[in-house]
Amino acid sequence: MSRGDAARRAYLLEQFQDYLALEAGRSGNTVESYLRDLDRFVLWADQKGAGDPGKVTRKLLREFVFALKDLELSAASIRRTVSALRTYYGFLIGEGRVNADPSDRLEMPRRGRKLPDTLSVDEVLKLLATPSADEPLAWRDRALLELAYGAGLRVSELCGLTLENLLLSEGLVRVLGKGSKERLVPVGRQVIGALSVYLHQVRPELDKGKSGNRVLLNARGAPLSRVGAWGVVKATAKKAGITKRVTTHTLRHSFATHLLEGGADLRAVQEMLGHADLSTTQIYTHVDREYLRSVHRQFHPRG
Repeated sequence: MSRGDAARRAYLLEQFQDYLALEAGRSGNTVESYLRDLDRFVLWADQKGAGDPGKVTRKLLREFVFALKDLELSAASIRRTVSALRTYYGFLIGEGRVNADPSDRLEMPRRGRKLPDTLSVDEVLKLLATPSADEPLAWRDRALLELAYGAGLRVSELCGLTLENLLLSEGLVRVLGKGSKERLVPVGRQVIGALSVYLHQVRPELDKGKSGNRVLLNARGAPLSRVGAWGVVKATAKKAGITKRVTTHTLRHSFATHLLEGGADLRAVQEMLGHADLSTTQIYTHVDREYLRSVHRQFHPRG
């Protein structure tokens, strides 16, 4: 057993993972993120001589947070790490594994208000036109980009889409968002066209029986990962000559911005984005599917 594996066992990371998923009911993405953050911390703490969680002090935790800042991690990533540490020590105390919580005074970095770059409509059109038809995965990339911008999907939602989620005859995509909340998002003719070509001409060649019925596949026929999706967007933006930093979230933010700038109703845009803070108001304000479709057609450049 490697030193890293021994440290993970000493810090009960496997038991913590079970707690998050089975008892705390956290989403798969949260469990994955927390475990990744905790794994980084455990290896760092072990190198500092803290071989188990009972040996971790407040001072050591503060030094770890400072180390993350030195790595130039975003404030959001550091806040999530602090949240993971607090949840972790709450679990340990509940299990009687430690007597004190060294994370109780750990400060969160201040929340930044910087929004991601927004592409202009012309920049988006240039990006969408960049995948070359003579490249093997061009239509896969085009389908990904059209969905990211045309439906405003998060990267996890893009990669999680299954064939059953595509209601193309109705001009809709069924999306499983944060907190396992389901929503229906309208898609325009351009998205449907790119998806149809990909689904009929490219995806059958990629699918080797290990696709999990996911829509977007990599060159080996497995579901496209979030890292893979980010890579497609980044490489396409570079090829298109766009100098801004472009990610899947840039396309999601551009989707919302272009709709709102075009005059779309804020409530309809929030519904399409699947913002969690709308969940309570949905009890009182049902947004009709056809209304969403008409807003999308009227105001979205690719509607």
